[in-house]
Amino acid sequence: MSMAVLAQANGDLIDPKWILGFIAAAVLILFFFLIFLVKQFKRCPSNQVLVIYGRVGKDRSSRCLHGGGAFIIPLIQDYAFMSLEPLVIDIPLEGALSLNNIRVNVPSTFTVGISTDAVLMNNAAERLLPLHREQIRELAQDIILGQLRLVIATLTIEEINKDREKFMLRINENVGEEVNKIGLELINVNIRDITDASGYIEAIGKRAAAEAINRAKVEVAEQEKLGAVGESVAVRERTISVTRERVSAVQGEKALEQEQRVRVSALEAQAVLGEVQAKRDREIAMAQREAETMAARKQAEQEQRVRVAEAEATATTGENTSRAIMAESNAKLAEIQAETTRRSQVALAKAQEAVMVAQRDQEMARLARDQIAPQEIEKRRIEIAAEAEAERRRREAQGEADAILAKYEAEAKGVQQVMEAKAEGYRKLIEACGTDAAVGPTLLLIEQLPKLVEQQVKAVQGLKIDKITVWDQGTGGSGRNATADFLSGMIGSLPRLHELASQAGIELPPALGRLARTDAAPGAKAAQEPPKT
Repeated sequence: MSMAVLAQANGDLIDPKWILGFIAAAVLILFFFLIFLVKQFKRCPSNQVLVIYGRVGKDRSSRCLHGGGAFIIPLIQDYAFMSLEPLVIDIPLEGALSLNNIRVNVPSTFTVGISTDAVLMNNAAERLLPLHREQIRELAQDIILGQLRLVIATLTIEEINKDREKFMLRINENVGEEVNKIGLELINVNIRDITDASGYIEAIGKRAAAEAINRAKVEVAEQEKLGAVGESVAVRERTISVTRERVSAVQGEKALEQEQRVRVSALEAQAVLGEVQAKRDREIAMAQREAETMAARKQAEQEQRVRVAEAEATATTGENTSRAIMAESNAKLAEIQAETTRRSQVALAKAQEAVMVAQRDQEMARLARDQIAPQEIEKRRIEIAAEAEAERRRREAQGEADAILAKYEAEAKGVQQVMEAKAEGYRKLIEACGTDAAVGPTLLLIEQLPKLVEQQVKAVQGLKIDKITVWDQGTGGSGRNATADFLSGMIGSLPRLHELASQAGIELPPALGRLARTDAAPGAKAAQEPPKT
């Protein structure tokens, strides 16, 4: 059934094109609405934090997301991103006061960034969302600088210089706690150097180096002493071993000589026994042959004597040879013992010399540690104190100079303001005078008349006159006595107001009198001028 038929059935004629247009418009509106809804879903990158603000829940000012995404309700909610990129902050800290009142310079570099912790992200959203990176860096720099000074004020120079772990722990605790309040977290701390203007840290380093050198010298002396002692012990043991071997050789030689003498004595005993046997045989032969002739008997006795002499000569020669060999052996033994004694004494002397050298080095090291090192430290302390005193005097002199300069500047400023006020007053006075230009100077001179009169009074005030005696002879030709002339001359010596005003080009009011003209009659001039005394 067609749409036209349906329209006729309803009793109305509707154009099918209008219906198709309406359907297309509805579809188009629905499409754009879907696109709008899709665009309202915001995804959060890994290097940023998505902050949703508006109506996000009861008692909450914002909702922070790191990663993922969220749907932003139009007209009710809005969103913004905060970067998680680290901020590198240079802290050129100079002149921070330590616990022992020494100012140190601690240039350092801090790396901070917005934390991904839920509480810290909310803190950052509340305090850092409208700020740029440079503004965040300046805010963090101020916080870090104050906390770093506070940490240095709680530590001594020795603790800062030696116990770096404690120093870094204090910095992480104090600085981390403070930057967490604005949503930042402390990522890294790099202390580039620690110095001071007075040279105290350098003195500590020199003292530590001197102590290390002294300890090294003492240890070297100890090792040299142990080496010398060990060498002496080795030489002594070698000498004892050689001597022992030589004594064993001599003992062997003596044993051989003793055996030789025993054998010689045995031979001599055998010779004597043979002689006795021969004598017995001879006597037996003589007894058996008494009948032999005297010649045979004499021949037998001759042979007996020859054999006995030969045996005695052989025994004496052997004994002398044995004695000579024994004497030579004794001499060689004495030489060996003397050489051994000499070498032992030389080794002992060298060992004693090495020991004395080691003791000398040890004494020098002890002297350097106990006397020279304290003197060097005292010298450095005096230098540091002198430098500190010079710095204090320089700063006091600088402060006094600044105070004097400020005083003179204030006085100059006051004088300038007074002169400007006077100039303004003179300007208004001239304006008030109008066309008559002489009125202003006249008023100013009248204003100064009390001072001028005061100066005139001072001219005669300093005169010390104990008593004035005037011999008055009565009225003179001019009708004035001497006393009147004296007083008139004294008053006439003072400067005249009209002459001062005339020199300034100002005419005084008529109430103060008039100055006589120069072309007046001589009588009038005499009347104006006081008579001379």
